[in-house]
Amino acid sequence: MEKLKLYSANDLAKVTNHRSGEIKFGEKMLTVPKGVDPVHFLEATEVKYVILGIPEDIGIRANFGRPGAASAWESAMKNIANIQHNRFCKGSHILILGEIDVADEMREVENLDFNDIDDRSKLSQLVERIDKEVSHIIFTIVKAGKTPIIIGGGHNNSYGNIKGTALAKGKPINAINFDAHSDFRILEGRHSGNGFSYAYEEGFLKKYFIFGLHENYTSKSVLDLIKKTEDRVRYTTYDSIKIRKEKSFDHELTTALEFVKTEFFGIEIDLDAIPNIASSAMTPSGFSVEQLRQFTSFFGRSKNASYLHICEGAPDLGEEKNNHLIGKLIGYLVTDFIKANQ
Repeated sequence: MEKLKLYSANDLAKVTNHRSGEIKFGEKMLTVPKGVDPVHFLEATEVKYVILGIPEDIGIRANFGRPGAASAWESAMKNIANIQHNRFCKGSHILILGEIDVADEMREVENLDFNDIDDRSKLSQLVERIDKEVSHIIFTIVKAGKTPIIIGGGHNNSYGNIKGTALAKGKPINAINFDAHSDFRILEGRHSGNGFSYAYEEGFLKKYFIFGLHENYTSKSVLDLIKKTEDRVRYTTYDSIKIRKEKSFDHELTTALEFVKTEFFGIEIDLDAIPNIASSAMTPSGFSVEQLRQFTSFFGRSKNASYLHICEGAPDLGEEKNNHLIGKLIGYLVTDFIKANQ
């Protein structure tokens, strides 16, 4: 895990606002002690939840999206560190492992242009480089019997999450994705729009359910591809639930759970499915924050829920006075998952 940048107790202290009479997560969350091998520590600790950050937006750039998601990890950490440690949720149940060091890769993409075919190839190669790091670290966390909570980056990282978990479990896993887009596009070089299709094609993803697909932004080719694989890939659309009201939100939650719960599964959340959340593909229409939190809690309750991934939020793309809100939303989702999963 050469590219893993471990967090220390001092790193947590810097972002924790200490206040008399209060105990914050930042005072209770564990870190890997200095000089201790992180793999051995993961295997030995009794803490169940391991938080990992991926501060990149290279996969988004490779998908012709707006960069900015690299900033979500820092925003999330500042907020998670200041959640109250109490009887509802305890910071001592969490290990802050650290972040994947993608500084070199982020520097390499600064002058790359998606419209240039050679640069597009370079972007995909950088995504593949990050894939290897993500899958290896997730494999290590899951193999140690822990549950990863992955924050930040583009949805390209779903591939590494799925691959790492599948390798650790010794068999393909399922995935449920709360998303306006399928991210099941053709295998045209790695980017944020085909993490699931690559994982499916390579045998790491068994069943895949897309929750809340936006009908206006799903191509005919993707719909045709899903139809050919409907025994293993299914979806429900946002429009059918909230606009035409042909289906109910709660019923579709149950339908999706029945589809994925037969195997270990990952919970994937793309914040661009929530209206007016700063992201690479902002939407004015979508499910509410409360419904996203209900979704996270609902699937988190399953004994087969194997990881949580929250991605695509981009504080740098929002108004400066409100850019802390994405980190606060991520904090809610992390604690909703832990409360349900315990």
